[in-house]
Amino acid sequence: MRIHCKVVAIGICFGVFLLLYFFGGNAADEPPLIEVAKEKHFPSSRDSEDISPMKEAKQTHEAPQIPPKPIRKTDRKELNLSGRGRNVIAKARQKSEVGRPGPKVTRPEDVMHLAVVACGNRLDETLTMVKSALLFSIKKIKFHIFAEEDLAEQFQNGFSQWPQTASSKFQYSIYPITFSVGNAEEWKKLFKPCAAQRLFLPVILKDVDSLLYVDTDVLFLRPMDDIWKFLKDFNNTQLAAMAPEHEIPKIGWYSRFARHPFYGVTGVNSGVMLMNLTRIRSTLFRNTMIASGLSWENLLHPLYQKYKNHITWGDQDLLNIIFHYNPECLYIFPCQWNYRPDHCMYGSNCKAAEEEGVSILHGNRGVYHDDKQPAFKVVYDAIHEYPFEENLFQSLFYPLQTKFLDTVNTLCGRIPQVFLKQIEKTMRAAYEKKVVRHVQPPH
Repeated sequence: MRIHCKVVAIGICFGVFLLLYFFGGNAADEPPLIEVAKEKHFPSSRDSEDISPMKEAKQTHEAPQIPPKPIRKTDRKELNLSGRGRNVIAKARQKSEVGRPGPKVTRPEDVMHLAVVACGNRLDETLTMVKSALLFSIKKIKFHIFAEEDLAEQFQNGFSQWPQTASSKFQYSIYPITFSVGNAEEWKKLFKPCAAQRLFLPVILKDVDSLLYVDTDVLFLRPMDDIWKFLKDFNNTQLAAMAPEHEIPKIGWYSRFARHPFYGVTGVNSGVMLMNLTRIRSTLFRNTMIASGLSWENLLHPLYQKYKNHITWGDQDLLNIIFHYNPECLYIFPCQWNYRPDHCMYGSNCKAAEEEGVSILHGNRGVYHDDKQPAFKVVYDAIHEYPFEENLFQSLFYPLQTKFLDTVNTLCGRIPQVFLKQIEKTMRAAYEKKVVRHVQPPH
């Protein structure tokens, strides 16, 4: 009995001791609220939203007056608002604002520049090219349109009829046809009307750093942003990019008939030309006339005078001559970025297009407006007739796919995926971006 009483007494004493230790330990472990009151002068963003001034005052008023703990040297550095502490707080505030939408500012690199030269009856063709660029591109585009005087007003009227959803994605400037050196009429008649204007773009567009030039008979089947990315692939000497004129030397024009120097084995086609204008303006180009080299502007006229009786394709031939003597300045992109009837009318010879589909369609030889290559005409007609703001699949891709069935027995239409693969992929990506909402996990 005495043993039981002793056990009970020891248990009671031990329980009282635990209670005292529990309450005493919790009180000692509570942070001194007076330090919290000091920190309220620079709360985090969440604190400023969750704690009203009335609640904050109430909490401070009810805080027990417990002496603050002694501040160590490291603590003094952390609380010193005149030095490193202020930077720490500023960084903390910046972190608290991560993810908050700020004002959207358009930086120069967020705008792509595209130039085209239109003369004669090229109005509808040029508007269709502009339309194809806008349908799929992500960044805004600034169009630099060089046109004859009577076409300028027609371009303005054409753009004014487009809906706001389209016009908000681009800006444009219209320039007269001008040539800074030589005989303007002679330049204007070189090869196609006004085509030589492209040679003078670095001279005229002095405030533009980089630019994509395309012929009027070009159609974008994927975002212009993708070809714009090639600018980042340029090495230190490259200042322009083009695709080969042909893939097979034995059936290429330059390799068989040219009477002047040309780039590489098959020459290059200038219908799609990506340029770093800043580099072009600052480079001295090797040539056979001046040993020390000539600037771009000073090179054009004497080069034309020397070879004018030997060139067939005008300004494209002059570009081939320039890059023949300066091959390190040129970047070559695959044939799918400048796909022409030559890539299929003699048999399919653009392997990149067979694998990935056509990225940029170039309907030279007038194939958009006759029945010689129906596959090219079907694509042009589908984009030309597509009404802005309609469903891309229902109003563009499905009609294109249906009409393309009529071309499968032609030389260029016998491999449909060459024309349809990339544009379907592009439309699907555009559709998902516009319609499908990707739900992010809550933070």
